[in-house]
Amino acid sequence: KKPLVIAMPRELITLQVGQCGNQIGIEFWKRMCKEHGIRPDGTLEEDTNIGDVKDVFFYQADDDRYTPRAVLMDLEPKVIGGIKKGDYRGLFNPDNMWSASEERGAGNNWASGHAQGEAKAEEIFDMINREADNSDSLEGFQLCHSIAGGTGSGMGSWLLEALHDRFPKKLIQTYSVFPHSESDVVVQPYNSILSLKRLVLHADSVVVLDNASLHSIASNILHLENPDFPELNKLISTVMAAATAPLRFPGYTHASLSSVMSSLITTPRLHFLMAGYTPLSSLSPNAQIVRKTSLLDVMTKLIQPKNIMAHVPLNRGKYISLLNMIEGEVDMSQIWSCTQKIRDKHLSNAFIPWGPSGVQVMLSNSSPFTKTNQKVSGLMLANHTSMHHLLANCVRRFDTLFKRGAFVENYRNHGTLFAENLEEFTDSREEVNSVVEEYKACEKADYIDYGKVQSLENVIA
Repeated sequence: KKPLVIAMPRELITLQVGQCGNQIGIEFWKRMCKEHGIRPDGTLEEDTNIGDVKDVFFYQADDDRYTPRAVLMDLEPKVIGGIKKGDYRGLFNPDNMWSASEERGAGNNWASGHAQGEAKAEEIFDMINREADNSDSLEGFQLCHSIAGGTGSGMGSWLLEALHDRFPKKLIQTYSVFPHSESDVVVQPYNSILSLKRLVLHADSVVVLDNASLHSIASNILHLENPDFPELNKLISTVMAAATAPLRFPGYTHASLSSVMSSLITTPRLHFLMAGYTPLSSLSPNAQIVRKTSLLDVMTKLIQPKNIMAHVPLNRGKYISLLNMIEGEVDMSQIWSCTQKIRDKHLSNAFIPWGPSGVQVMLSNSSPFTKTNQKVSGLMLANHTSMHHLLANCVRRFDTLFKRGAFVENYRNHGTLFAENLEEFTDSREEVNSVVEEYKACEKADYIDYGKVQSLENVIA
């Protein structure tokens, strides 16, 4: 089906930071190229009009090759060096690939990553400004990173601060990988709490991708033995591709990042989203043929905890908002009846008491270049109050380490934030904990009064 409405595309620039961010990013661009019929060197497989909108994520160079609107950054040269030597080395603009010349990296230290990013601000924003100037109607940025290590967390945090300062009217969405509770990085609780403060203050939307849930999906649904990072990164790239499909393959109405965010985020600080995808079995190398995939079946599976990529107890919270992005062959007349059935049977008391309790649906067409056995697939993005359990776990792990004063001296040696005292740690903890408390308050009917009290306290302060 051809889209009925093609509006002027609003471009998004993808920022890949650190080892995790760049490994996710390259998988995302592989999928983008496959869906839009673009070869690894940027040339088109077929010069035909397939009803897609490539300009959101690509621009055409002087030789007509399609080039990603992307900036790749790392404090170690290994991953970006691998991309430069890999099959997709001809896809990216080499001027937009930056890595530190030395191999010391950030040493899993948030303060080191933050300080090194700040020291290289001019070089990095030369690349970002060039991409922004090359856009006709830039809507915003999407950031890929991890919050556990040194570069993705520290340099990623500095980048969020700088983007908020330099592009105050542009949207910032992040795909943030949250660490497993048994992470090998001993200072991961410090890095996480410091990153979360910036995600609260400077991001407009955070798609939470929890390593524990990703491993569970890979093992229990995809039946992969000892799933490795490339396999988990493909899961994340699937979420990113599905989340942007309505922008790239618009259905009956044109979608934009702002329309997606406005559907999900009702109050500015509560912007941590969970994602679910189905059919996940289609991503398995040993996938069985799915005999029938109906719209109702897809929408039912999207709210099942086993398909959700954030480890949160759904039965101990409420939905603030729920958006299903459906891709494929869908009868428009079925949408209303399916959403009603889902709400009445599975979500009758699952929404906050002070807001609308409907399931929102956004449609996109399928790419003719990706052949699957399923007629319908779906991504769920949801704002759910149980997210406070995940954030509270980050606070608790931080408290355990910080009370012992363990490893704090490692942070004093980098930059100026920790040179005189450790207030940045306590400030970050309080900022994250305030979001935890607001998510709890959001579950109650008098949440509007909570907002009034907070506003009054801010005025008095």
